[in-house]
Amino acid sequence: MYPTLSTGMIGVNLPLDQSARLAAAAGFKGIAVSPTLAAGSPDEVLRILKGNKLKPAAWGLPVEFRQDEDTWRQGLAGLAEVARAAKQIGADRCSTWIIPCSDALTFARNFELHRSRLRPCAEVLAEHGCRLGLEFVGTKTVRDGHAHEFIHTQEGMLELCEAIGTGNIGLLLDSFHWYTSQGTPEDIRKLSDALVVDVHINDAVAGRTPAQQIDNDRRLPGATGVIDLVAFLQALKAIGYTGPVTPEPFYPKLAQMPPEEAIRATADAVQGVWKQAGV
Repeated sequence: MYPTLSTGMIGVNLPLDQSARLAAAAGFKGIAVSPTLAAGSPDEVLRILKGNKLKPAAWGLPVEFRQDEDTWRQGLAGLAEVARAAKQIGADRCSTWIIPCSDALTFARNFELHRSRLRPCAEVLAEHGCRLGLEFVGTKTVRDGHAHEFIHTQEGMLELCEAIGTGNIGLLLDSFHWYTSQGTPEDIRKLSDALVVDVHINDAVAGRTPAQQIDNDRRLPGATGVIDLVAFLQALKAIGYTGPVTPEPFYPKLAQMPPEEAIRATADAVQGVWKQAGV
């Protein structure tokens, strides 16, 4: 596994050549690249990546499957072109999140909607040598007040992956959602590299229980020690995880810093837990 930077996740907005240079200087081994950018100029993207000795991180599924059928079909129609461009730059991992509740759909109807809409997406990705990771959102406060709960645990998301059944689908494993869903290191050790497509790390707010955590209020990895990132990373190492590990702190103070300082602060946080975990 290798530490990667997504500038969007820390509120930094820079051209790829600048963000790649800063990421490499700070010690990151990979960086998130927009597939749309890659489609426009894959050779230039490759030049930037290779010039900074960076690997691509995972990219977000550009298909809106959560809304009406026409919107889903329109996104699905353009997926092959995006996947082709992503594969050209070596970005063969794609991921997205699953909303853990609904006011309109029962669990069974929601499960079938996700199965039927995500399977064609996964099939297109498979045709271009790409994998799809699905993120379970464990935060209880997201589900509160909604009529129907939906998948919000590792076990539940694996059931959806199995139902989709394309062979190139697994988890986007986020440490915050692992923590808020009461996940354990043993849960991760039951997985394999093939079942983990993408990983995000962060820390939770001190003074709140897992059930009290707020989804968009997090901290840099290791900042509070609420989430046992050492055990989290060591479990990933134990299963031989080979993919990107990207900090997603949702911490507004980073966006208020100059870009170089924000990237350096994020890198320092990641390197701190990396060293503690011995990975």
